[in-house]
Amino acid sequence: MIWAIGDLQGCYAPFERLLREIDFKPERDRLRLVGDLVNRGKDSLAVIEYLYEVRDSVDIVLGNHDISLLACYMGVKRCHRTLEALVRDKRMELWFEWLRRQPFIHLDDKLGYLTVHAGISPIFDLDRALEYNAILQKRLAADDASSWLEKMMAKDEPLFREDADELSRERYALGSFTRMRYCKRNGELEFKCKKAPGEKCEERDLLPWFDYPSAIKLGYKIVFGHWSTLGYFERDDIAALDSGCLWRGKLTAKRLDTNERVIVQIDCPEGIEPKG
Repeated sequence: MIWAIGDLQGCYAPFERLLREIDFKPERDRLRLVGDLVNRGKDSLAVIEYLYEVRDSVDIVLGNHDISLLACYMGVKRCHRTLEALVRDKRMELWFEWLRRQPFIHLDDKLGYLTVHAGISPIFDLDRALEYNAILQKRLAADDASSWLEKMMAKDEPLFREDADELSRERYALGSFTRMRYCKRNGELEFKCKKAPGEKCEERDLLPWFDYPSAIKLGYKIVFGHWSTLGYFERDDIAALDSGCLWRGKLTAKRLDTNERVIVQIDCPEGIEPKG
């Protein structure tokens, strides 16, 4: 069985319960994680420790909080307090080298799925999305990754311009894969609004990236997380799996290796009280 699982954000106890609920056996099954493995939950260390242990049975894409962990370990930014135990662990160098070689997009050509943390820019075709996935992977695994990542995190890049410099185009792709939720009607990515579609944001005329009218069709169903206020949401072309476990919502698993819609969810009472 192949199970895609929504954002963990360091919530190890619910993750463990979900694995029991789906009867996960690493010698038989496979997990596909949509990113944001770590950060504000109670036990990011236990999440990484377990995933590394079963790494041969796990496909991971990196999310914005995973990037923050790598940046923190490289000294590019200050660590969130919930990551301190993980970063101080003597095994962190081993985990760091493993994590920074993970992709931003996972393509399952056999089953017809693309897995990514936040989404894929509606102006990217499949070739361009995979091209930038490879570029970002190579950059993050390089010896000068800390310098590159510092430049990536210096500012947002909401528009893709063919005549822009390499770093600007890479910054746009990274934002698309790990941070976007909405687009403006001119195609500009919007990174601030976290509300669900239909709720009022400060910025008007925003469209969910997957509803952009002239979006390029990729030919695969996109599985993603990142958008906890959207919750579990599925239609023929997308499956959103971040159902707010961190915020006392649910942790969601979707089985991929079947034509039937099989969803397993568990409650997450250990999470943080939602703001507002």
